[in-house]
Amino acid sequence: MTKFGIGQPVPRTEDPRLLTGRGRYTGDLTLAGQAFAVMVRSPYAHADIRGIDTGTARAVPGVLAVYTHADLEAAGVGPVPCQFTVPGTVTRPRPALAGGRVRHVGDAVAFVVAETPEAARDAAERVQVGYDERSAVVDPMAALADGADNLCFTYEKGDATAVDAAFASASRTVTVNLVNNRVVATPMEGRAALGDVDPGSGKLTLYVSSQGVHDLRRQLARKVFMVPEDRIRVVTPDVGGGFGMKLFLYPEYILVLFAASSLGRPVKWVSERIEAFLSDVHGRDHVTRAELALDGQGRFLGLRVATVANMGAYLSNYGPFPPTLSYTAMLTGAYAIPALYARVQGVFTNTNPVDAYRGAGRPEAAYVIERLADAAARETGIDPAELRRRNFIPPQAMPHTTPGGHCYDVGDFARVLDEAVTAADIAGFPARRAEAAERGRRRGLGLAYYVEAAAGGAAEQATIRVDGQGRVTVLIGTQSNGQGHETAYKQIVADRLGLSLDDIEVVQGDSERIAYGGGTGGSRSIPVGGAAVAEGLSLVLTKARYKAAELLEAAAVDVEFAEGVFTIVGTDRWIGWHAVAAGAAPADGGAAFDETARWAPPGQVATFPNGAHIAEVEVDPDTGTVHVDRYTVVDDFGIVLNPLLAAGQVHGGIAQGLGQALMERCVYDPETGQLLTGSLTDYALPRAVEVPFIDLRFSGTPSATNMLGMKGAGEAGAIGAPPTLINAIVSALSDYGVTHIDMPATPETVWRSIRAAKGNRP
Repeated sequence: MTKFGIGQPVPRTEDPRLLTGRGRYTGDLTLAGQAFAVMVRSPYAHADIRGIDTGTARAVPGVLAVYTHADLEAAGVGPVPCQFTVPGTVTRPRPALAGGRVRHVGDAVAFVVAETPEAARDAAERVQVGYDERSAVVDPMAALADGADNLCFTYEKGDATAVDAAFASASRTVTVNLVNNRVVATPMEGRAALGDVDPGSGKLTLYVSSQGVHDLRRQLARKVFMVPEDRIRVVTPDVGGGFGMKLFLYPEYILVLFAASSLGRPVKWVSERIEAFLSDVHGRDHVTRAELALDGQGRFLGLRVATVANMGAYLSNYGPFPPTLSYTAMLTGAYAIPALYARVQGVFTNTNPVDAYRGAGRPEAAYVIERLADAAARETGIDPAELRRRNFIPPQAMPHTTPGGHCYDVGDFARVLDEAVTAADIAGFPARRAEAAERGRRRGLGLAYYVEAAAGGAAEQATIRVDGQGRVTVLIGTQSNGQGHETAYKQIVADRLGLSLDDIEVVQGDSERIAYGGGTGGSRSIPVGGAAVAEGLSLVLTKARYKAAELLEAAAVDVEFAEGVFTIVGTDRWIGWHAVAAGAAPADGGAAFDETARWAPPGQVATFPNGAHIAEVEVDPDTGTVHVDRYTVVDDFGIVLNPLLAAGQVHGGIAQGLGQALMERCVYDPETGQLLTGSLTDYALPRAVEVPFIDLRFSGTPSATNMLGMKGAGEAGAIGAPPTLINAIVSALSDYGVTHIDMPATPETVWRSIRAAKGNRP
């Protein structure tokens, strides 16, 4: 086995550079003649714009320009496009700068460019905007009130007739009403953009913190500036976190390019943290009523779900996708539920737009079915683990097509759950609960089983370039934003070619150097991008084998390759990889081998990572404080490329899921639409002290949909954690008669639930 190959826990090769301050992020970039930009944003959630006076702002020393909607309109600059809709979707233009009306607090109305950041900020404060305030709506249910004209779409999945029949024949039904709280991505590195223009050709370059350069280039060229794609270049250096939020085209990216083109010099914009709360797309924000029908033995017969999804003021690039196709297709989870009917209503509100956030619909679906499963266990008196086992899709039923339309290729859910139950020592829980009670604490145990759809959809492309010294460069269109792609792709090359990691370079994030790419999202980079790398390596090895045969004066069919050495079968004659590369390299110093491969999941079919989460929490009934004491996970990711990288992804995902479950909630004032949690003073993120030690184990069934057998790991933790933790908290409060608590389960929320259940409302 190659020392650095697939399956080895190789430390991240990018870490020494990043941890010693040698990372190169968009905010670090400085170009000659660079100017600085500041956005002027609406203080109102909903208002008509009477007029904008930029005269005083333009007079500030150092100011180069102040742009408004009129400037963009005169230049023919298009709005931010929505690239995914469902039938019947009502769309709403989203100009980079608002024209006649602003629709949420933070909606941009002017773009100030100056010689220094200080001058730009000073001038931005002097832009005078006349507003006529209008009434605002921020709550998704209020958006559907009689007379409101806020419905964006109605989407249906499944068979309503079959579900009605299932409920009619049921021995028992269970209903839950859920809120999936709105959250803010808050990556460590905020958004930033730097626009540049070539003075000779007029070609535009956007340097931007993103999750993929090619989609941004397509949108900017085809939808915004209406120019050929080769007239725009997009470059992304190091990225400090994305979580879905950095996939999308934002108004600021359009504006730095427009300003650079207009002024003939580079223009840079860097978001401040408070500004990010107003302008980075948010995640989740669902209100759901879900019903489950069961027979007399506790088997699930049918699932009915009605969800209202908040889209915000405008449709972000893919805003309708998470609550429609992604969400509804996964509602039945790991269970053999014969009938599903789901209806999702998307609504406009006067809030920041909502789009994909870590998991993009799959966490919302898992939360629905796993809260229902726990409610069913409570209603039937069946042990929660046993109820799930009774309803799992068995491995012998694979491949299995769900009512949501997915075809699960492989999976042994009962085995994974049993491993988690053993690892978590559920048998010892009663004793731990009794000991906690002696200390005045209420201890609860919660479990959840998740299945997610990952690594499906479009193709990825990889170019494998080998120089005359045998060093390999991988050029690929995914984009690392903290996952460790550099290490992962190097491991695939090392595994196939027997090379040292020092002989391998990975290039991402440049639309000019890399011809094609799908970006990073949906845990696709390694299962799809890695498969493209493996395909490219196969092409390289085929040519290298012929070259080795030529150098060895043998037939290619008689030459085999292993661990960096080409050998004539049955002899001791061999030649090393580096010598073959030297022999294949042209005299002009060009590449010895240069192959490009594009790979897509067959039929765009996804992989299906799955796993069991089990948590134990302790609640202080006097304060409502929740302490997560034990956390156990068994994940089936198929073949695990690098256990260290996978563990990092799971740990980070659980931290984000814990944040949503216990503390994170984006709150708008219902009357004014003002963002009340608009900074890290008011919006709580989990810190190290809140995240427990995580007992993580892998128990993989290789995927049948890609050559590497990998399933994807990036979103798993964020999917499994929220229902697990809420189930555990409800378990802890069961003695009080509490059967549900909405996220986030803050100390105040828990305390009030206890008091309300006791009939002692404060």
